[in-house]
Amino acid sequence: MGVRLIDVEPRPDVFAAVMATGIVSVSGADHRYPWISDTLDGVALLAFVVIVVLVLRRVGRVGFPYPLSDIDVVVRLFTFVAACAVLGARFQAHPVAICTMTALAWLAWILLMPLTIRGTRAQGGAGSRDQARGVWELVSVATSSLAIVTAHLAMIWRDGALFVIGLATWLLAIGLYGVITWLIVWRAAVAPTADLWQPDSWILMGGLAIATLAGDRLHFAALTIVTKDWVLTAVRSVTVATWVVATLWIPPLVYATVRHLRVRFTGAWWAMVFPVGMYSATTSAMTTETRWQPFQTLSTVAFWIAFASWLLVASAAVVAFRHARSR
Repeated sequence: MGVRLIDVEPRPDVFAAVMATGIVSVSGADHRYPWISDTLDGVALLAFVVIVVLVLRRVGRVGFPYPLSDIDVVVRLFTFVAACAVLGARFQAHPVAICTMTALAWLAWILLMPLTIRGTRAQGGAGSRDQARGVWELVSVATSSLAIVTAHLAMIWRDGALFVIGLATWLLAIGLYGVITWLIVWRAAVAPTADLWQPDSWILMGGLAIATLAGDRLHFAALTIVTKDWVLTAVRSVTVATWVVATLWIPPLVYATVRHLRVRFTGAWWAMVFPVGMYSATTSAMTTETRWQPFQTLSTVAFWIAFASWLLVASAAVVAFRHARSR
């Protein structure tokens, strides 16, 4: 019997497809390609609704389908947080949409963070090191995404308290990135295994790219709320630093991708599309900040790479589903 869409069991990181589609849409809007941006908007929103329905149906049949005692599963569930935030940022012109998505993102984050802390404490330092991989950076990515939508709300309402919350969330995201990256590097140095590199290792770059975009949004929020000059300078300096380090990640990740390239489709490839799209959106924001034209050129190149990657991964996903149905 063929597989029906309604019978598909969603993976814990299934919302990575929404993240990737949403951020490529954002980048398309930045570069004034409305036909691409609007189409991907619709795809991202439709995918989000369909996936939520599939998950809720699964919950109704068998209960919550994901083992929350497994730290690797918990970190993948942060794709839901980031997907909500990306959609919220994309529809920021609609207050109800951004408020709803921000509330969902914060609620999920508040539920998942204690589970993440409990899981890492149970593993211990060496245990966490042996499991750490690029996908774990989703914890930092999701936290930065919360800083972005919170900064948007701070700008909309000119709310200093929301700005402080967004700023604290951003700093936490950068701190989480540092801890997780240290675990991954420790593993690579001490206990490397064949599965250490996966397409989702690109989140090592994406984690800093989204932190850069969060810093950019917080800088704009600070200008709106008229924050002290030293805060503006500090936010801008950290934002530039995160962009530089994100850029430095690209050559080794390209090398690893070429060396370990696999044709077979897995959901992890969505987690590679997202960082490239995020890098394009972030670099476009840097263009606005600095007025430096090379940033715009680099951002445009990154956008077309991200869009081409999205087309390839989306096509592979459709083919994989059709093969599953034919079996």
